[in-house]
Amino acid sequence: MLLSDFDFPFDPALIADRPVEPRDQARLLVLSRPGGACFHRHVSDLPSLLSPGDLLVVNDTKVLAARLFGRKRPGGGKVDLLLIKELAQDRWEVLLKGKVSPGQIIEFEGGLSASVISQGSSGTVVHLTSERSVREAIGAIGVMPLPPYIKRLPREEDRHWYQTVFARVEGAVAAPTASLHFTQDLLAALRVRGVSLTTVTLHVGPGTFRPVQTERIEDHVMSPERIEVTAEAVAAVRLAKAAGGRVVAVGTTAVRALEAATDEQGGLQPTQGDTNLFVVPGYRFRTVDALMTNFHLPRTTLLMLVSAFAGRERLREAYEEAVKERYRFYSYGDAMLIL
Repeated sequence: MLLSDFDFPFDPALIADRPVEPRDQARLLVLSRPGGACFHRHVSDLPSLLSPGDLLVVNDTKVLAARLFGRKRPGGGKVDLLLIKELAQDRWEVLLKGKVSPGQIIEFEGGLSASVISQGSSGTVVHLTSERSVREAIGAIGVMPLPPYIKRLPREEDRHWYQTVFARVEGAVAAPTASLHFTQDLLAALRVRGVSLTTVTLHVGPGTFRPVQTERIEDHVMSPERIEVTAEAVAAVRLAKAAGGRVVAVGTTAVRALEAATDEQGGLQPTQGDTNLFVVPGYRFRTVDALMTNFHLPRTTLLMLVSAFAGRERLREAYEEAVKERYRFYSYGDAMLIL
């Protein structure tokens, strides 16, 4: 398939730069795969849209306040640094805006500094030092790494807005945004309905959002991301399916974690490691039965995954409906439920 197959008409004015409060009052476009019908609800209606025995699977990754603003020493030139992955104690793979070379020192507020160790095609590696623990320093001065289509600087509120109620395991550079809609009240209503919940982990890295630059989408290669599907999650999925319930993945990252941990015979297995699973139309889903997801950018791997689940033409029609009805798009926007 061609990259141009994943374009759709869009109004940039629909990009949300902050979430609805309370979160579960976001709008929800519900799309039925068998019949193709769609209708309009709110996330708070989720209990009435699911059935007793269904299982929600959410990603419990926690976003690190990983964006740091510093200055080169000597010289004073500005550097915008994004922490990607800790390779060893206080040694990090990073993305940089600003010209640096090995040996360069970058100073930040609060006594934190970085020494550039190496640069290469795989990224830049720095060693962080601080007057206190490096993690404590990052937590004090780091800001949330908001997506570039949010045209404002991060605010203190983003530390709450851009973190899910499930966040437990720190390691992501972006939020699993479908889960941003959940509140404690909604979770309580789902429990009363008889809908259960389990967690998986996929630490969202920049590869999820890296632009697809190949004309044939099949030629694109995903960067590895760390996943963990525990024995408890596997047991919850098996129990739900055995009782006739649906496995409802909350977000594309939950989909990728579950499907990467599923063997060729369709059996979900406890898994810990890296995945570069790239889901495109034609993929056969082996574990996931339904999907809740936000609206995604054109030409992205996220949109390709949702197209694989809903059907490319049907999803295009649903996006056209969302634009017509003025849904809010992207990370802080509204959601859709595909059943």
